[in-house]
Amino acid sequence: MIVDRDGHVHTPFCPHGTLDPLEKYVEEAIKAGLKTITFAEHAPLPLNFEDPVPEKDSAMEFRQLDSYFQEIERVKMKYTSDILIKTGLEVDYIEGFESEVKAFLNEFGPRLDDAILSVHFLKKKQKNEYICLDYSPDSFKELTTIFESVESVADKYYETVLKSIYSDLGAYKPGRIGHMTLVRKFQKKFTGNTAPKEPILAILNAIQDQGYELDYNGAGTAKPLCREPYPPSWVADEAMKRNIPLIYGSDAHQAKEMMQGSSQLL
Repeated sequence: MIVDRDGHVHTPFCPHGTLDPLEKYVEEAIKAGLKTITFAEHAPLPLNFEDPVPEKDSAMEFRQLDSYFQEIERVKMKYTSDILIKTGLEVDYIEGFESEVKAFLNEFGPRLDDAILSVHFLKKKQKNEYICLDYSPDSFKELTTIFESVESVADKYYETVLKSIYSDLGAYKPGRIGHMTLVRKFQKKFTGNTAPKEPILAILNAIQDQGYELDYNGAGTAKPLCREPYPPSWVADEAMKRNIPLIYGSDAHQAKEMMQGSSQLL
């Protein structure tokens, strides 16, 4: 795979990232020969949604949005002759909060050049409570207790991703599905965390049906309990059979992570 675009890059606005300035990411992208980069920070979570991670740092705050957009415009102008920089967001699909996400996109979508729709939070059984899927091995273990098995956690994750694809999030709904096998982040610790063929192919068929793109995310290759991209190679093969565009994303949360995993992609 020839990588000339990074469609998934975070910024100093990420509360669980680093303070590396935007310029540092851009300089790394230019050095790597990229032609396009999308800054896709975690969009603010709905105001009536309680961030389930202990630090409450899953996403930037609403008050930061104007500064975020202004900073990206600044670097766009600074590097206008060197690289195409896109203003983006990584938007969370949260089951039960579709109307809030749609309202957010209706307000801020016109300011975006690009966007990703991702699932990080799974709704607990019979409760209006959520757990962050990829926060830590301990949080994943809690999910296995709630859903009674590793396999059932995976089923719930893929079911939620499928819901995200068909959800009505309005005219500015992101057209790229983020790290579709994120549930495998801790696969080396939790046996049974396989990549089941049936739900994964259903997701790919839905992406094809909707004309969406797929985030081909290299971050998993650097995670010690994962060591594979999101999605793994056989899923990427199936995506290509369906002519689904695979958009490389480093998912970098610090500048040195630019291009991570790119050598391990198809």
